[in-house]
Amino acid sequence: MENENFENRTDLSKLSAAVNQIKYTLAQIIVGQQDSIDLLIAGILADGHILIEGVPGVAKTLTAKLISKAIDARYSRIQFTPDLMPSDILGTSVFNPKSAEFEFKQGPVFGNIILIDEINRAPAKTQSALFEVMEERQVTIDGHTYKMQEPFTVLATQNPVEQEGTYRLPEAQLDRFLFKIEIKYPTLEEEIAIITRQHQQKTTEQLTHIQPVLSGADIIALRQQVRSFHVEAKLLEFTAKIIHETRNHKSLFLGGSPRASLAMINAAKAIAAIKGRDFITPDDIIYIAAPVLRHRIMLTPDKEMEGASPDDVVAQIIQKLEVPR
Repeated sequence: MENENFENRTDLSKLSAAVNQIKYTLAQIIVGQQDSIDLLIAGILADGHILIEGVPGVAKTLTAKLISKAIDARYSRIQFTPDLMPSDILGTSVFNPKSAEFEFKQGPVFGNIILIDEINRAPAKTQSALFEVMEERQVTIDGHTYKMQEPFTVLATQNPVEQEGTYRLPEAQLDRFLFKIEIKYPTLEEEIAIITRQHQQKTTEQLTHIQPVLSGADIIALRQQVRSFHVEAKLLEFTAKIIHETRNHKSLFLGGSPRASLAMINAAKAIAAIKGRDFITPDDIIYIAAPVLRHRIMLTPDKEMEGASPDDVVAQIIQKLEVPR
């Protein structure tokens, strides 16, 4: 009975229609990857930045690009390279001879949906240029602060296997990503479908016909709606316990920060919205625990040598805790 009251608190018809339309649009081009697409949409609804990891050729960049095409907002793409400088991203002051003054020329980070391709190819100096803009949604250059226009979301891709010419992302930067989505190889059936579509030349044709589903203003309104969702006290406690366990687990060298706790709640709200609910359940928290934590926690060296993964440890922690009902 309690759930029925919650069902009627918020009108989710516009949100559900938009989510279904985005999923349908992406399904025309992307084969499989349903969980990844759900997490991408959830990340945008939760006002979070997303790190997408996968080997070359699994459509990381294509998926991120399609999400941006489905949103009628200013899209910007930055290809990270070892020689990229902070000013190449943020912008720089240029002298105007007419006015005899320096004028700020905005860099590509000034947009709504920013796709950073191969984020781990740039050195620490360039990575640090993203710290302020990702957390505070602003850029400070020559003592002047420039606010980013909302909505502002960074979608970054990285390759886990290529080591040459790559740099490990600083922990402080990883913590600023809401999710780390891991895109796996397709199944045999999915691969056959991919080859068939490409052979029939459907993919390129469909890419040109993608129409935006949501405007930037729609995204801002939907984010406010998702933020207002109901969360029971026992679920807040359950989330805090999961994060607390990561800080005291024998397999972990680094646990989750309070930012991870907030990320889990915001992400769970967004997943609930995608499922057509305006309240979260323990299953929502369990579902998003690994994507929220896998890039924030660090395994001890011996556990890494054993071949354990952060996802394994998160699963162990949840199994140990009593799930609220």
